[in-house]
Order: sequence, then C-alpha cells, then structure tokens
Amino acid sequence: MKLERLSERVWYYPYEQERDRPNLGYIKGDNWSLAIDAGHSAAHTEEFYKALQGEGLPLPALTVLTHWHWDHTFAMHAVSGLCIANSRTNQYILDIRDRLLKEGPEFFLNMHESIRNEYRDNKEVIVTPADMVFDGELMLDLGSCPVRLFQAESPHTDDSTLIHIIDEKVLFIGDSNGGVFPTGEKNRELCEKLAATISSIDADICLEGHWTPDTPKGIVEDILS
Repeated sequence: MKLERLSERVWYYPYEQERDRPNLGYIKGDNWSLAIDAGHSAAHTEEFYKALQGEGLPLPALTVLTHWHWDHTFAMHAVSGLCIANSRTNQYILDIRDRLLKEGPEFFLNMHESIRNEYRDNKEVIVTPADMVFDGELMLDLGSCPVRLFQAESPHTDDSTLIHIIDEKVLFIGDSNGGVFPTGEKNRELCEKLAATISSIDADICLEGHWTPDTPKGIVEDILS
C-alpha cells in the first residue's frame, strides 16, 4: 500500500476492505508530526510507519483518535509517541479492555469476519487507553501548522472527533458519516447536525474513514441522501 498525499503537509495511508482497515492520516508540522487514528492492529501500524519512512517522513509524535472502534484504536499499544482521545472515546476503550480481560477475545473475534482476518494466526488482541484526554475542543500547533480537534454529533457513534488542518483546508471525519455498527442505520437528526458541522468548516478536501477523498459538499450530499 502506498502513502497518498493530500496537500503540502498532509498524507494518508489508504483503507483496506478485507481487514476493515481505515485510512490513517498524517500531518507534518515544522516541529513535530501528528497521525490520525492508531490502526486496527500492530501489523497495520507497522505497515503505515514503513510507508512514512519510505517517504522520508518522521514517525508521529502524537496520534489522535477519531472514535473508539477497534479498527481505529486497537493498535494504540504500537504507536510512536503519545495517543490523544476525547474522554468519551477513552471511556469506551477502557470498557472494552475490561471486557476483553474478563471474557477473553472470542466475543470480539466473532463480531465480524474482517476482525478475524486482521487477527488471524492467533495474533494477540491488546487494548490500551489514551495518554492524553480532552473534552470539546483542542488546538494544536505542529509548527506553522495549526490543527483543531473537536467533538461533533454524528450518526455513527456518540464520541466522534473531527480533525481540521486549518491552513491546509483538509478535514478528517473518521467514520462519523456512517451508520451505527452493525446495522448501518442512520438517525436523520444526527445526519443533519453532522452535515451542518461539516458545511461550517473552511475545507477543500474531506476524508472519511473507509473511502477516498471528496469535497465537503460531496460528503454532505451523501450524508443527507
């Protein structure tokens, strides 16, 4: 898999359907770099890092999570630097970690074929919480590259974080525009709220978790369709 470039400072490592691996984002500031989502497993993150190194890019100093789902977070133990999440996301991660410790991984592996594909050959399921937690909104300056992390209501989960790379006019929305797992059902009111949020952002490029880049207008039209 090849690293794809969205703008001068922004790249992403593309999604894969078989193992339900989401897009992983990367932003390079003058002082340090930020990844968006940790990955499905250590193997996923290792592939991402090899792609970064192949382009001569430093490994991220910080990784921010878009929401708690396993394909975005279960590689947190393998990331470079620190992980940051909103407090609700972090609580969900703590809850599923506790359930795995009590019940073992069988319930998790039986949730979907893509999970079994990711964790084939008896790979260990390791869940760790975030190192840094925020509520509402957090501004970061990576060095001549301001980034806004903010919570948003969405039809997918109630813990969505969107990431706006302000000067690059790029917006990462994770899976926020999707329906609930596993039914895919979407609440219309939450769709309208998310569409309004995305429409309010000054961005030219919008990247969701499991698809190719689009314009914010295209994403909004899809949410409201």
